[in-house]
Amino acid sequence: MARAEINEGTLAVQRPVHLDPRSPFVLDSHELGRRPGSTRTVQRTVGAPEDLGTDVIGIPTGTDVELDLRLEAVMEGVLVSGSVRGRAIGECVRCLGEVVEDVDVSLMELYVYPERAAVAAEDGDDEEDVRELEGDLVDLEPALRDTVVPALPFQPLCRPDCPGLCSECGARLADDPDHSHETLDPRWSALGDLLGSNDETKES
Repeated sequence: MARAEINEGTLAVQRPVHLDPRSPFVLDSHELGRRPGSTRTVQRTVGAPEDLGTDVIGIPTGTDVELDLRLEAVMEGVLVSGSVRGRAIGECVRCLGEVVEDVDVSLMELYVYPERAAVAAEDGDDEEDVRELEGDLVDLEPALRDTVVPALPFQPLCRPDCPGLCSECGARLADDPDHSHETLDPRWSALGDLLGSNDETKES
């Protein structure tokens, strides 16, 4: 059940909290106390959540993701900024070999107080564009996905000049730069078939 609290002269409706404060992706802003300008830092290494990537490249589930973040109280809510680092593993779109990509991206996200979110909704803002605090808790995971996934290469390559696969046999050309197949001009092939049929006629 929702309850109302008066905090520094502002009537704030405290909604039920569904986040687990023990989750490594949940940050507690309680000590900021809604005092604009107050800050705290968070540095932790967490296991990557599932599906942190695309169909061709992503940070494997459970592997280390380093968070170096700063939480700052502002008038609207809590501003979370900092860096996210990890290592993405994928598949080269040309040769299907393994691609390893170091990820180091900047994150900046504003989490608004519930009353501010209500005002934004009344103003017609898209709810998906407004991240809201749950009590004093910040749910970092959605922002983490929105930051990391677009930073991954759309078409990962094992190297910029990857020659890909042989169109004839599927061999990986990078492993054999001199790889080739003997090709016969179709005109000579037709002539060979004609000569072969003449020989059969003579024998009969």
